[in-house]
Amino acid sequence: MRGEHDGRADRILDAAKELLLRWGYRRVTIDEIAKLAGVGKGTIYLHWRTREQLFFAVGAREAVAMLDAVAAAMRADPDEIMLHRYMRRFFLEAMDRPVLRALFTRDAETLDKFLSSPARKPLEGAKLIASRDYLRVLAGHGLLRAGLRPEDLDYSLPTIVFGFFAIEPLLPPDVTLGLEDKAGHLADTLRRTFEPERPSAREPAAAEVVEIFERLSRDFRDAAYGGKHGS
Repeated sequence: MRGEHDGRADRILDAAKELLLRWGYRRVTIDEIAKLAGVGKGTIYLHWRTREQLFFAVGAREAVAMLDAVAAAMRADPDEIMLHRYMRRFFLEAMDRPVLRALFTRDAETLDKFLSSPARKPLEGAKLIASRDYLRVLAGHGLLRAGLRPEDLDYSLPTIVFGFFAIEPLLPPDVTLGLEDKAGHLADTLRRTFEPERPSAREPAAAEVVEIFERLSRDFRDAAYGGKHGS
């Protein structure tokens, strides 16, 4: 039953995502999503009570894919748990996923009134950037600058990270940096600002950090589909 439920939800989410990127939030209706997904309009409301919840679920599913990619990279290479390495990958993954790119760059042409909806806040919030649990593990293992507490990053970290996203539509035409170069600048800024010159070994912290991001991925998966999912 869970597989059937999620398979049907995926068809609806695929349709909603396609129409969102094709027409923009304002023009997409539940009727059009149902038609493209091959389901009845009432079926959509069995999964999500409102249009806003449906489009939040579109973004949440994209966040799951991004977080799963982040966790996989961390499992493969413990150095990926470092703040600058994680945020570099976060930036690349988000900018490579059109729905998340639209959210983080505040693309009003695509998202229109969804940008002012409370439904989009969890997708843009600090929890998705870097949870306190993650930062606490880094601090506890000597992977943040000495004397820097996780709460000290509450303002400065999202300001820097969101700034790299927000500047996109404002960049002058003569700035021709590729996405990898932009991500590299973000990583270098974070490394110089928040990390020690000689960080401790990453391996002891890796398992804890991976579990945090896997748990965060499950939270967004539950938000996208409803109910509880295994890892």
